Amino acid sequence: MILRYVFAALLIVAGLTGSVFADSYGDLKLYNTKGNFNEVKEAVADGILNRGFVIDYHGFVGNMLKRTGKDVGSAKALYKDAEFYQFCSASLTRKAIEADPRNIGYCPYVVVVYELASTAGTVHVGYRQPGMVGSAESKEAMATIDKLLDDIAREATK
Repeated sequence: MILRYVFAALLIVAGLTGSVFADSYGDLKLYNTKGNFNEVKEAVADGILNRGFVIDYHGFVGNMLKRTGKDVGSAKALYKDAEFYQFCSASLTRKAIEADPRNIGYCPYVVVVYELASTAGTVHVGYRQPGMVGSAESKEAMATIDKLLDDIAREATK
């Protein structure tokens, strides 16, 4: 299945500081905050590690896009910085997969952190929402994973 993510203008509620729920685009849920990219990305990593999870992979997609832009015919700067963290929970994933073996497609979990070149100073944190599909047991297990990811994203954008 090919997933498309459309990044649109984020809603900012006047007078609020800290995190603001931006919106959901397909299955991507985003939050934003005014702040330093490195501090926010560290808050994401801390949110994962402090819950006892291991970061399986830390990707630097922004660097890859900068490095390969000319090679693919575009030197347009999309991000000031863009990274992602990939991890999984053995217990939560097992519960989800026991409820429905097709839920394997939702592991590993990925949390993205990025700062657009056009709106420096606003850092976005998001994640792919797991599908709420299958039996009631499957939906309950996936809702638990969604809450985990949402908690991490919200905490990082406080």
